[in-house]
Amino acid sequence: MTLLLVDSHAHIAESEYDADREAVIARAAAAGVGHVVTIGSAGDLASCERALNLAKTRVGVSCILGVHPHDASNNDEALFTAVAQRAADPACVAIGETGLDYHYDLSPRDVQRDVFRRYVGLARTLRKPLCIHSRSAEDDTLAILRDERAGDIRGVIHCFSGTAAFARGALGLGLYVSIPGIVTFKNAGEIPEVARLVPADRLLVETDSPYLAPIPHRGKRNEPAFVVDTARKVAELRGVTLEDLAEQTTRNAVALFGPRLDRHFDRSA
Repeated sequence: MTLLLVDSHAHIAESEYDADREAVIARAAAAGVGHVVTIGSAGDLASCERALNLAKTRVGVSCILGVHPHDASNNDEALFTAVAQRAADPACVAIGETGLDYHYDLSPRDVQRDVFRRYVGLARTLRKPLCIHSRSAEDDTLAILRDERAGDIRGVIHCFSGTAAFARGALGLGLYVSIPGIVTFKNAGEIPEVARLVPADRLLVETDSPYLAPIPHRGKRNEPAFVVDTARKVAELRGVTLEDLAEQTTRNAVALFGPRLDRHFDRSA
């Protein structure tokens, strides 16, 4: 069986890949990664446009557009309007990454909360799912998602690095959980437990490239091809084959993000 994985979150439109982006995409395809969802959320319009242009010009790439909580202070009316216009494009399959980051606090917390609510509203308006970043902010993240009825929109807690209790709370709201390469680390915290407890139909995998490369690539720039190593570890934890894990998580990505992903798979291999 040929692997057909989705890397559900990768920042391959950013400058870290300017020198070899085409080779990165080719390596992903060769490894069995049939689709990459790239992110434009660096707090300026250029980041959104890079991700959108990549998604519109490469088979096997879609994008997610929004403003990261680190950059929430940049989300003035002009930027929000411009992001919203671009997020309406069919190549954009979700809104984000948006959410809360109380670990670094690069934007004031009240501003982060306000901007998070605004992008939940945009997802509702555009009828697209959410891509949610949450770090050291589990209670407030769940409270806002409950207040804003995010379960009606659906979405994913990307790069899950929190507690099992947070995972259960997110699942209770109807959200998906995406497991990153951290699950392969010795100091993975509760992530292995979460990788086991998430229902099969709510599970995704990702790289969050260029960050958090899984073992055996730790210390290197991450890239979508490495999602295979993360998927292999998740499959081991769940007691299933890598092929079955790939098939299930790909079905889940299509169910969450829409049929655009399925259309972009190259099934001729």
